[in-house]
Amino acid sequence: MSQSGTAIKATEHQEQKPAPALNRLIGRIVAASGAQAIVMLDPQRGGAVDNFSAPEMGSLVKIQTSSGVAMGIVSAVSIPAPAESLEEKEIRIAELELVGELEYSSDGRPIRFRRGITTFPSLSDNVFTAERTDLECVFGYDPEFDVRIGTLHQDPSIPAYVLTDELLSKHLAILGTTGTGKSCVVALLLRALLKKYTKAHILLLDPHNEYRPCFGDTAEYIGPETLRLPYWLLNFDELIEVLVGSEADRETETEILREIIPLAKTAYRSSESGGPRAALLRKPGPADQVSVDTPKPYRLSDVISLLNQTMGKLDRPENLAPYRRLKTRIEALTADPRYSFMFGSLTVTDDMTKILGQLFRIPVNGRPISLIDLSGIPSEILNVVVSVLCRLAFDLALWSNGSVPITIVCEEAHRYAPRDDSLGFEPTKRALSRIAKEGRKYGVSLCLVTQRPSELASTILSQCNTIFTLRLTNEKDQAFVRAATADAAPSLLQFLPTMGNGEALAFGEGVTLPMRIVFDTLPDDCLPSGGHGQFSEKWNKDIDDEDFLEELVHRWRHQARE
Repeated sequence: MSQSGTAIKATEHQEQKPAPALNRLIGRIVAASGAQAIVMLDPQRGGAVDNFSAPEMGSLVKIQTSSGVAMGIVSAVSIPAPAESLEEKEIRIAELELVGELEYSSDGRPIRFRRGITTFPSLSDNVFTAERTDLECVFGYDPEFDVRIGTLHQDPSIPAYVLTDELLSKHLAILGTTGTGKSCVVALLLRALLKKYTKAHILLLDPHNEYRPCFGDTAEYIGPETLRLPYWLLNFDELIEVLVGSEADRETETEILREIIPLAKTAYRSSESGGPRAALLRKPGPADQVSVDTPKPYRLSDVISLLNQTMGKLDRPENLAPYRRLKTRIEALTADPRYSFMFGSLTVTDDMTKILGQLFRIPVNGRPISLIDLSGIPSEILNVVVSVLCRLAFDLALWSNGSVPITIVCEEAHRYAPRDDSLGFEPTKRALSRIAKEGRKYGVSLCLVTQRPSELASTILSQCNTIFTLRLTNEKDQAFVRAATADAAPSLLQFLPTMGNGEALAFGEGVTLPMRIVFDTLPDDCLPSGGHGQFSEKWNKDIDDEDFLEELVHRWRHQARE
């Protein structure tokens, strides 16, 4: 754990020493209640009368208490009774939220910050601006573990860091309205982590193929042409969604497959070990029992053979319909090039270890992040693919006893885990929920990214112990974030609808203190490629390339992006 994290969680309360040089007085405490306090600003110090300026909302100030120095965030400023002319004196008020205490050395240097208040301010206690050294102590970092992502809004000269272990082990969320820079923040954060941790294991689900320029040679790009998720890796719920779909009357087909799939798996194992294919004709015994969910290879040709055998034993033609539908569906999927990553292999081999190695970078081989391009995946099975990837990540961590920590970055998370129970694919929600609730035990973390937090399942978002929220203009989304960050400084949430692009509020265990930050800037050649709507530029140029449409149609028909 980082030094700053240790300081935050320290339980021992040593006697604090007042700082000998608390300069830049701005006012005094005139009211205090619980975690709030009210400051009457000095008209000569807190106003714009001299070279001092009134404290801004969201900035940190410090209060000289009877036994030390308390820190507070300015939550509001006001003039209760405005004067009619500038010459008249006015009472200026600042409201504070108390967040912690600073401990100073005997020579006046801040040496430790602790969350929580042990000695509350009293009436007439002096209030001062927080100096640079104070901010450096409060937002300090451990260079061995922590990662820089930007600067403090209050003082751009102070870097903003995240505490790596606290950030990743307890899940995080990146929220913000479309166009505020979420994708840039994701790329910035991951690049910073990968620069420090070159043996990481990160899986990024990219629904729009926008992250490919961000990571260069450090990423393993897995698109529709290189993705391998064979059908036999699917569990039974996922397979039913692909082969049967969401038809109202699917019970018959489901029961047929529930009986046939284990037989096909047994037949494959028998043939691979040199046994007779006659295994197709019998049910597996105790020694070779497999379930419909066991990730064992089997041949679709064996499934069709079993369907044909069963149909040959039926007397009534009307009973053949579900078998024929299954055969037709399997044949259609096998012939559809869009499904080649799942059904396109001419031969069936047990290459599960190779698939896991490619997806989760084992070994890393200089590429600690996998970019899964989901833009070419048929929309009707997109949820199934996400379900498989999340389930495999959890099972890999489980059966490796946590020896391979994995972070899954889930863009547009509201699509896969919607708040509305009637929407989405239940196994996908179940896989994400399992990681959210149990992943920290085995080293699997989630990074949820969404522009619609109010549409994301609250049970999953509530497990994210660190939240970065960029500008949110929708009141419903703002209310949802307020509820999810109930223990954070409420005053900072007032900035949600007004922050600029590239700014965010950071809450939770991955940062030392709730803060408003300005993210660092990505190099131009590392920016995500999303956003092709330059109408004003492109509508001034004609497309005079005769081969443009020919190439477009070729890529369209062959499902090739390049």
